[in-house]
Amino acid sequence: MLRDKRLWTMAAFGFMAGLPLPLSGFTFRLWLSEGGVSLAMIGLTANIGLAYSLKFLWAPVLDQARPPGPLRWLGQRRGWLMTIQPLLALSALMLALSDPAAAPAAAIAAAALVAFLSASQDIAVDAWRIEVFPPKLQGAAMAVYVWGYRAALLISGAGAIKAADLIGWHTALLGVALLLALSPLVTLLAREPDVARDTQVETRPERFIPRIRHAVVDPLREFLTRPGAITILAFVALFKLDEAMAGVMTAPFYRSLGFDKNAIAVANFLPSLAAVLAGTAIGGWLVARLGVGRALLLTGCVQSTAVSMYVVLAFSHDQVHVLYFTVFLEAFVGGLADAAFIAYLSGLCSVAFTATQYALLSSVAAIALRTVGGLTGFLAEAVGWPMYYSLCVVATLPSIFLMLRVLRRYPPVERVAES
Repeated sequence: MLRDKRLWTMAAFGFMAGLPLPLSGFTFRLWLSEGGVSLAMIGLTANIGLAYSLKFLWAPVLDQARPPGPLRWLGQRRGWLMTIQPLLALSALMLALSDPAAAPAAAIAAAALVAFLSASQDIAVDAWRIEVFPPKLQGAAMAVYVWGYRAALLISGAGAIKAADLIGWHTALLGVALLLALSPLVTLLAREPDVARDTQVETRPERFIPRIRHAVVDPLREFLTRPGAITILAFVALFKLDEAMAGVMTAPFYRSLGFDKNAIAVANFLPSLAAVLAGTAIGGWLVARLGVGRALLLTGCVQSTAVSMYVVLAFSHDQVHVLYFTVFLEAFVGGLADAAFIAYLSGLCSVAFTATQYALLSSVAAIALRTVGGLTGFLAEAVGWPMYYSLCVVATLPSIFLMLRVLRRYPPVERVAES
């Protein structure tokens, strides 16, 4: 299997897809906090990530419309990737050359452009994967993609932070932009999927509109007519509320406690990755052992334990071992809960609309992070760190109450069987 060049290409695409994420997330917010940007504005940067949640809105364009003329010879998937990737590298360059201390609005605009183009690249890469790999290799393709993705997160996350400590933010982020500039080489080395399509016909309005209706409206209608659909969606939206509130503000929180870039980079480097992988593996085992419902309930309740460590950390100025343990525990519990939650979301999808319904459900799951998360800076400024993270612990309660109701009245096994 390792001789399959497509898998190596998939890993490379995963690496290129993971690089931009911290540039509009944790790494970017840490840079803003060092530039003296207010907590309120740092919190609002969470809204930048709406591009990842709403990418299904413009996915039909990349699926149906032909790439720009000079790049059509590459095919539908590679043509769009070759259009997006140079622009993504250029936007990362703009971000690296910005100055959050002097012009935070320009830096945030550059980060928003990075997020939009990164989400667009994700659309094309996902389509390439689905069309290139046969069903029996989809699991392997996704696995190597995740490993490439995680490796990239380490480089543009903890790696960039450590580099910034040594050579400054501008040079460190220029290095990430340079890596992104290599993305077109991966696209050129990839082979175009052998899928017959007549784009001249497909883009006509009389054919395009029904396809959009089938791709977006029909899956929504099918889901919303199920018993308890609104309650289930409310639970899905609130499941990560505590993570949204706690995670968005961690960068300025760590800096306010006196931790330097080196300590933050070490905390988020290999130990954090090992914790995520271990948590995901154990979470998958729990799903197999206990079933989706019980595993979801157990891991969901454990989440509050990890969040409560931030309250402890708020009273632990300069105690690096507490920082390391908090980050490690949060990563482990996050992987644990994500494994059960992803299994639950997958079970909600009808066989007729699997891809679209999962995309829509995962977007709903990210709503708290991309909306409520944007307001967290105002709350942190108003109440202070200990009270703020105490409120994050309280934020776990609504999802737990809804979870109990959903699992009792609409158990996942019965719903999978019905669909």
